[in-house]
Amino acid sequence: MTTSTDRVGPGSTTLPSTLALGLARVGLEMRQFFRERDAVVFIFAYPVIMLGIFATVFGQDGGTVGPPPGIPFAQYFLPGMIATGVMLSSFQNLATSIAVERDDGALKRLRGTPMPATSYFLGKIGQVLVTSLVQTALLLVVAATLFDVPMPTTASAWATFAWVFLLGTATGCVCGIGFSSVPRSGKSASAVVVPVVLILQFISGVFFQYDSLPTWMQNLAAVFPLKWIAQGMRSAFFPASAEAGEVGGSWQHPATAAVLIVWLVVGLVVGVRKFRWQRRDDS
Repeated sequence: MTTSTDRVGPGSTTLPSTLALGLARVGLEMRQFFRERDAVVFIFAYPVIMLGIFATVFGQDGGTVGPPPGIPFAQYFLPGMIATGVMLSSFQNLATSIAVERDDGALKRLRGTPMPATSYFLGKIGQVLVTSLVQTALLLVVAATLFDVPMPTTASAWATFAWVFLLGTATGCVCGIGFSSVPRSGKSASAVVVPVVLILQFISGVFFQYDSLPTWMQNLAAVFPLKWIAQGMRSAFFPASAEAGEVGGSWQHPATAAVLIVWLVVGLVVGVRKFRWQRRDDS
């Protein structure tokens, strides 16, 4: 069996480490990602477009959300758009792309190479992290320059933004990898994955004020990560006075971390047990 210390090739060169291969895969994944122009436009432009639509439609008369003086609509919708962007870049992107790679045989061929499986997943996660950072930065620039949304002014608010973003991205990645085994083919991947993300957006306070949703819908949304990512982002971008308007009267940071970690563990377990390198019909 070939190991990382075996000598290969005429130059007797050692095989790269798992981390080095993972970093190389990040570069490859980035190139492949940007070649899919329709996916790039959707993932980067969707949160920006939706922010523009909701901020313009609901905020055209200068209206606000919550008790006086209220929060301008653009500021209210920004955290939800950041959260949904994280889910698009991580969960939806990986669940769809991996299913397609499995269907066209790319995963089966990769599995037959000396590259460790860990390097493949590091490449996927690295690509998601880079694209999520670019997407979020673009969204913040548009919100601040076009809609005058105030950015956080304290180190604690930025720290909250950072840990919710990183934990939410990690959770979305592992859940996307685990969910990639659900579609029966690459062609059906979008039809299976996209509705899940859309439904979660509607019930998680992304498109509507969360506390105005029916109680049963709030309870359902509280089971899934998107609601907690959006709530965590609100705690970073809203003034402290807005905390009283949350369900339960608190930002619930411990609950946010707990739910995301639980889903992170669930995604890891499902991914390890159910991930497939080849199509269902392959012998």
